[in-house]
Amino acid sequence: MERTHTEGSGTFRILFVCTGNICRSAMAERLALAALGPDSPILVGSAGTRARAGLPMAERARTVLLRHGGDPAGFASRPLTAEAVAGADLVLAASSEHRAEVVALRHRAAACAFTIAEFGALAGAVPSGRVLSHRHPAGRARALLAEAAALRGLVRVDQPDIADPYGRSRRAYREAARRIADALAVPIRLLTHVPA
Repeated sequence: MERTHTEGSGTFRILFVCTGNICRSAMAERLALAALGPDSPILVGSAGTRARAGLPMAERARTVLLRHGGDPAGFASRPLTAEAVAGADLVLAASSEHRAEVVALRHRAAACAFTIAEFGALAGAVPSGRVLSHRHPAGRARALLAEAAALRGLVRVDQPDIADPYGRSRRAYREAARRIADALAVPIRLLTHVPA
């Protein structure tokens, strides 16, 4: 957004956004953290457009997250703010409506805000060499963002939104977690690839 980085250094911040920050964005945050590892320069957080601060993850979200290898321990919800958006290099929203709310808070975020499913689809269309040519994970993340942004509107995304499972069945939570995990699979693989 407004910061500049040099290849081989720095961090890259990803912000996941949903409504209450106790289901979809919370699961996405913890799935990404588990996949990236504790020492990654790619920093991950989440927030909710209607969140109350300090709530734990929803119980069914916790259960599903554990099955996917994520850790819900210590999670606390937080409201989405313009400052949080400004501090993110990439914003991944659960739905198009959440993305619109992100951009309303900070218009410059339009270039780096996607739905989770949209970004996954775009990442799948990026030639991996254009990302893997960067050695540092933060450099790869910036390259992936630039490549995905260039493909926006050129790649079909059948279901850009991930349905809110809150107050619904265990199956709804499983489906939300599966869609999040599927959408993050290619980006995470590109960001964590270890050169031979």
